[in-house]
Amino acid sequence: MSVQPEWIAVSGIIFVAAVVSSTVGFAFSAIAAAMILYCVPNGVEAVRIMMIASIGIQAYSVMGLAHAIRWSRCVPFVLGGLATLPIGIGLLLLLNLSTGTYALAMGAALVAYGLYMLLRRPATIRKGDYPVTDALVGALGGITGPLAASPAIGITIWCGMRGWDKVTQRAVYQPYILIMQVAALAALSLAPRQPPLDPALLTYALPGIAGAVIGVRIFHALNDLQFQRMVNLALVASGLALVLR
Repeated sequence: MSVQPEWIAVSGIIFVAAVVSSTVGFAFSAIAAAMILYCVPNGVEAVRIMMIASIGIQAYSVMGLAHAIRWSRCVPFVLGGLATLPIGIGLLLLLNLSTGTYALAMGAALVAYGLYMLLRRPATIRKGDYPVTDALVGALGGITGPLAASPAIGITIWCGMRGWDKVTQRAVYQPYILIMQVAALAALSLAPRQPPLDPALLTYALPGIAGAVIGVRIFHALNDLQFQRMVNLALVASGLALVLR
């Protein structure tokens, strides 16, 4: 980060995206990616900024959900995500964010799914434990996180299908996002031929936390049905952001 005007512009983008995304608990990077990549031409630095801001947002949100988090429920998702994270990081560096076809296809699918879920009754699966499926869903996020700037797309859809209330859903996918973003930032910093992390970039967590304070208050004002509708709208917005990036 070199010039103050860039910091102000990027921080404004982070703040707005944080308000929107922290209402539902995910989709920050997908919403902010196109604008941040426009302001920060260096793709790897832009990804680092989004990860740092996302870590601030998720850390604030997870602290508020600490009473509801069951780590035994989160572990399969996290283990699956960490197992495939090297694949996502490797593809990110190999393609240098030139994932147009991939992003377009994934974005279109998210828009279609989000609109479909908004127009029909929510689909739920039979109650029970699905540790293998949980791990596979988490593994998907390990790949889509670096490539599509959205590690929680699959897990968000899956948690909604479980029929859980809004707090239970967020108590699963928000700790997952936090752990995955911290791991991804560390992996990216340790990757060969990558410049060390500029400590000044850590200040981008501040506008993320400020936006999260507002977004979490909006979240608490929503009932479960309103929350699920907001999640589906966020999926549509994430898909559009991927299509248009």
